[in-house]
Amino acid sequence: MSDWKPELDAIVGARHSGRADHVPDLLRKMDARFPNVAEINYQLAWTLDTAGKPADALPHYEKAVALGLEPNEHANALIGLATTLRTLGKPARAADVLRSGQLQFPDNREFDVFLSLALHDLGDHAEALRLALLALCDTSEDPGLTAHQRAIRYAAGRL
Repeated sequence: MSDWKPELDAIVGARHSGRADHVPDLLRKMDARFPNVAEINYQLAWTLDTAGKPADALPHYEKAVALGLEPNEHANALIGLATTLRTLGKPARAADVLRSGQLQFPDNREFDVFLSLALHDLGDHAEALRLALLALCDTSEDPGLTAHQRAIRYAAGRL
């Protein structure tokens, strides 16, 4: 186990248990001591993002992704990065990140849904709706939707 891992786990545990006020400072101090650890940057980005500080979170998401994460964390970091970019008014960059995520994680349909939001921001409403409808058809087990799936897919193809 890495020297930093138990400390990071304790900080994340404190955040999950509701003692989150001091978490950003603790993570910043960890990042200063271990500057090239993707997981620390990812947790710092996520913490800042959920605290309503997307501009502060952005460089940490970018660094975490660049340094490399385990697949599940990497997928979530890409979603966080793209969402932060959208929040900061950069939907084209968000769309690029999400398309990259689609290529890296073709079975993760959340990339389609978040890409649909970025495309909507860019004014590509038809493609945004098409992606969202197809993701809905592919992932829903709702009896009403599955009964009308063929019609929904047809409509999505004509957008």
